[in-house]
Amino acid sequence: MSLEERKALNLLKLRGYKVIERTEQGKVISFLAGKRGRGKALIWCILDRIIGVAYIDRLRKAMKSSGVEDGIIVACNPYTFAAKRKARRYKIELIPRNFPTFDIFKHKLVPKHEVLPPKEKEILLKNYRVKCYQLPMIKSSDIVAVAIGAKPGDIIKVTRESPTAGKHISYRYVVPG
Repeated sequence: MSLEERKALNLLKLRGYKVIERTEQGKVISFLAGKRGRGKALIWCILDRIIGVAYIDRLRKAMKSSGVEDGIIVACNPYTFAAKRKARRYKIELIPRNFPTFDIFKHKLVPKHEVLPPKEKEILLKNYRVKCYQLPMIKSSDIVAVAIGAKPGDIIKVTRESPTAGKHISYRYVVPG
């Protein structure tokens, strides 16, 4: 099992997806995964040295043909600037090279993180009488934000266990980065 494949399987587990189908075509290992109430995702593990625009176009065509909304590319090699720009335009997620192959939430110092649903987000902002940008911020490129699939504009709920305060909940606003 390649490093890219381990990263992809770890990402799927962290986001709550179940693998439906695995295929291998040359330098691309493809996973079709599903999640209850959220639809399907197509994840490509690319074993090539440089990931360019051609892979983004191929993934987009594969997403259209299989009726999938979410596309994710996992690679241990660099993405070209044009590929990053095109992926942003087509809303294809590029997983960074430094994404871990293990479950980061198993570490005792990493608290539980979860993305708030829109209704809870609305209630939170109303109860605290704040705007989103007044909350502490976390970049969308942060490994934890990538792991749980947080997008700019989302609010992340962080739940910690404290020996003195008991259960402590804090919130982070996801900003581009």
